[in-house]
Amino acid sequence: MSTEATEPVICFGQQPCGFLPRRFLWAKIQTARRIQAEVGGRIVFFFHDSDHDPRETQTVLQEPDNGKEHRINFRFANKIQKKYSPLYAKSIAPEWIQKTLRQLPKFMRRETVEVFNAIETNNAADYCLEAYRKLGLLDGIEVLRSSDPELRKAACEVEDYYVDTDYEGETVRARWDPEKGLRLHKGGSAFIDLSAQDWGKHQLSPCRDTRLRWMQSIVRCTHYIAGEGELKYLKMEETPEIEFIQRDAIENASAAYLP
Repeated sequence: MSTEATEPVICFGQQPCGFLPRRFLWAKIQTARRIQAEVGGRIVFFFHDSDHDPRETQTVLQEPDNGKEHRINFRFANKIQKKYSPLYAKSIAPEWIQKTLRQLPKFMRRETVEVFNAIETNNAADYCLEAYRKLGLLDGIEVLRSSDPELRKAACEVEDYYVDTDYEGETVRARWDPEKGLRLHKGGSAFIDLSAQDWGKHQLSPCRDTRLRWMQSIVRCTHYIAGEGELKYLKMEETPEIEFIQRDAIENASAAYLP
């Protein structure tokens, strides 16, 4: 992978954010396409599928007749996966897929329902990404996944990170604490301390404050489309070579985007 951009590289990042993407992701995509039309180059979607928060995949749908809101999220294989596994390692409970498919016609057109009928994976991150692709949202866009071991090995070193490791037979995302070692956050001030173990760079993913520098060491983008929340914590001074652009405004940003 080249270490210098020879053309504009327009990047946006996002966790899997629902089996139908939230409207703020659609706004990032549209903003990236607008910038591409102005400056040329290519678009990269940095898919943060190594994040573990199950709330990220909640999908907010409204009944078209009355506007009644429904929040639908995956059911995961077990409690450990739900709370601690990265999204690329969360398995969807088989009964969830069929149950949800039966509900979808009251929210969307038949053609959109057929997109989900054609998805064959039971992995949460794969399911979201395949849906976005089948809906045509990512046409002409390169996708890089933060879970990719080769990508991780090519990234720069960061001092604040998570380690994908084993816990009770599952892959979990444990925070590295220089004083305490690998830990799983149970909630509040409670943690599960994992046994001492070795790990490789291919198991590492960055924390929020080191994510931009880590991602940029791989993507080498010239433009970055940032959401409103991102602009509050991104350390833009660490990457002065990037032109940061706030995504276009959109109403009801956390609701699902329906084509």
